[in-house]
Amino acid sequence: MKIILSIKPEFANKIFEGDKKFEFRRSIFKNKNVSKVIVYASSPISKVIGEFEIGDILFKDLNSLWDETKEYSGITEEYFYDYFVGKENGFALEVKRVKRYKKELCIKESFGKVPPQSFAYYEESTMP
Repeated sequence: MKIILSIKPEFANKIFEGDKKFEFRRSIFKNKNVSKVIVYASSPISKVIGEFEIGDILFKDLNSLWDETKEYSGITEEYFYDYFVGKENGFALEVKRVKRYKKELCIKESFGKVPPQSFAYYEESTMP
């Protein structure tokens, strides 16, 4: 099973360039069968640009999470703590085996979805 994540274009590009090996989330999916992330690059791109396989899923207190992921976080320490404001713990999805699509896809036409606020499940059997 896959999920669709909305990711800011700056960070989505860093994922596919190999500079960002962790995608941070305040909360995540409950389904244990999720193994891949479909990347929706939010505005101004507003297209699905690729996908990646999920490696480890880290859930830790923020200081430990930052210490473990900062080298390949693709973000500044200030941005990290601003993102998690009000939280004691956070999640980091390890990025493995990236695949950038040759052609950017419209989320509505290709996936029958609207851009998710957090995430949306996507059954692989319905892949375009």
